[in-house]
Amino acid sequence: MVFEKQASASSHALNPPLLPREDTPLLGKGGSRPLSSQPKTFANVFIAIVGAGVLGLPYSFKRTGWITSLVMIFLVAFLSYHCMMLLVYTRRKLESLTGFYKISSFGDLGFVVCGSIGRVVVDVMIVLSQAGFCIGYLIFIANTLANLYFESTFLGLPAKALYIWGCFPFQLGLNSIKTLTHLAPLSIFADVVDLGAIGVVMVKDLGIIVKKIPNVRAFGGPSVFFYGMGVAVYAFEGVGMVLPLESETKDKAKFGRVLLISMIFIAMIYGGFGALGYFAFEEDVKDIITANLGKGLISTLVQLGLCINLFFTFPLMMNPVYEVVERRFRGGNYCIWSRWLLVLVVSLIALLVPNFTDFLSLVGSSVCCGLGFVLPALFHLMVFKEELGWIGWSSDMGIVVLGIVLGASGTWSSLSEIFSMKV
Repeated sequence: MVFEKQASASSHALNPPLLPREDTPLLGKGGSRPLSSQPKTFANVFIAIVGAGVLGLPYSFKRTGWITSLVMIFLVAFLSYHCMMLLVYTRRKLESLTGFYKISSFGDLGFVVCGSIGRVVVDVMIVLSQAGFCIGYLIFIANTLANLYFESTFLGLPAKALYIWGCFPFQLGLNSIKTLTHLAPLSIFADVVDLGAIGVVMVKDLGIIVKKIPNVRAFGGPSVFFYGMGVAVYAFEGVGMVLPLESETKDKAKFGRVLLISMIFIAMIYGGFGALGYFAFEEDVKDIITANLGKGLISTLVQLGLCINLFFTFPLMMNPVYEVVERRFRGGNYCIWSRWLLVLVVSLIALLVPNFTDFLSLVGSSVCCGLGFVLPALFHLMVFKEELGWIGWSSDMGIVVLGIVLGASGTWSSLSEIFSMKV
């Protein structure tokens, strides 16, 4: 750990530099803000975790079997909760030491524990995960619009490519905005649309299930285990928001309980949504469950709402990528060309990935396992190594090893699916 940097860190808190440096917190103090009550903290956790990834769960249930998927979801929910709390405990320990500045983000924690290399690792993983989310958004938008309106080629371009390139110039404009404050209210719209879509799909599923006896598989076999784990890890990704959320909580002593209740509630929604979708459409369930709803008025409105939601969420999710890139390569200065280049790269990758849920599994395995499991346990072990008994040490090391194994195996499994390889 970088305990020898206490004095310099303290001096930065008193005299912050004009431009971001390696040891400058990503999130400033920004003055006093009203703290969140327990219900608001619950809502914030829900908003931070639940997103469009839930729409790929029924397909994952089909691939891995419904009992296997349910076990995976609750296992990943518990591991995610545990690792989020490891970050909270690590931050509290470091801030209790004299001379440490306020640790506001995951990257700040990485710097305090491991120095520059810690922040670099966290930054790289955040860039990859956020960009991965945005690639998934473009895949969802293109596949959904192709399913609704136009599935054939036009001027030699497949429908998916046509919709992605159609979004491209508008995304260049949206991502050129320096401050996204005016787009922030759209996050509320996004959450309303997500919840509405979940509700509509579950009602439709129930209407189908009551008319027949589902013919479904309980277990999918070991060959798809890591694939399903990758999707589940992606669905619960939100570890980067846990430190800001805990900072804004009024009663910090009860934050862990609120977080646990939130994760159990989300796991129950995920489990119910995935199981109902699979039971309703069985082996015909598609990688995006809304594609199974047909082209009625309500289902069309839901799918269009989700596309609009993700279209405007794209620049919000890319903003952390721009912050990292501009801090590291542009001295913290705004650069429109680097933003446009990043949007182009994300769009090109989206063109190459055919299946929405396959890509969720890839991002969940390759990046989210590292962010959600490996780094929190590793940082906790490094800070508490003198205080942990053999049980605590074994627990942290076990999570690190588990995260690495899940990440490596899941990445290979997902790439095999994407490239249609037989492993």
